[in-house]
Formats: sequence, structure tokens, C-alpha cells
Amino acid sequence: MRKTWAVLTLAALVALPLAAQTRDQAKAFVKQAVEFAKKNPKEKFLEEVTGAKGQFHFTKGQNSDLYIFVYDLEGKVLAHGVRRELVGINRWASKDPDGKPWIQDWTKLVKEKGSGWIEYKELNPAQNNKVMKKASFVELFSGMVIGAGIYE
Repeated sequence: MRKTWAVLTLAALVALPLAAQTRDQAKAFVKQAVEFAKKNPKEKFLEEVTGAKGQFHFTKGQNSDLYIFVYDLEGKVLAHGVRRELVGINRWASKDPDGKPWIQDWTKLVKEKGSGWIEYKELNPAQNNKVMKKASFVELFSGMVIGAGIYE
């Protein structure tokens, strides 16, 4: 019994820093995207997110499977690092499988605090679009909600 408990405790201690590191990576990736947006025209930034060769576009394995997404404050997709077909679509009314209006929630969050974390469920492109729990860090810059998330 003691050995089992010790193994479980060790596993938990190893897993916690990995989750924190991944959240740190997502937040740092958003900060990197915001800095790029500050230094470049809006069109160049959005192409850097959506374009297949852009530094903020999804590439499995690179940046721990992270990608940037960009929405306006009314829920319209301005750029998406993995799902180009969403660009131009208003997703304001979208809800996760539990009925959570996550786009509305993150918009409220950035309007009130400027940035922060939000949790919801979403398709994971690295796991064959399986619905999984996701935590996204979002930041408001120049009328854009810029974010990246991790699947848990």
C-alpha cells in the first residue's frame, strides 16, 4: 500500500510541473504574438497566424502543438492557426458540448481584465479532432482577442 501511494504521489508531482510548463508556453506564445502584432501591420499579423508557413500557425509537434487564434470583440474569426475555414465566420453564439458560451466568456474576460485564462471543451487537431478539455490564455490588443490554448 505504501509503495502504491508513493508511486501515485511521485506521478502527481511530475505531472503538475508539466501542466504548468504547458500553460506557461501557451501564455508566452500569446505574448509573442501580441508583440509581433504591435510591430507589424494588422494584415501581416493575421497572415502570420493563418498562413501555413507563418510562425503562429499550427504545426504538430512544434511549440507543443500550439497555435494562435484571433477574434474580434463581436466573435468574428479574424485569423486561425489551424482552421483557415473559420476565418470570417462569426462564432459569437458558439457553445462547447456543456453549453458554455466560451467566445462570449473570453470576450468579457479581456474587456474586464485585459488578459487571462478560460476553460472550455473544443476539438483538438493534434488528436484527430477529439473533443477535449481546453484552457486558453487570451489577451486583448487593438480590438482583437489573441489567444492560444492547451488541451488537458
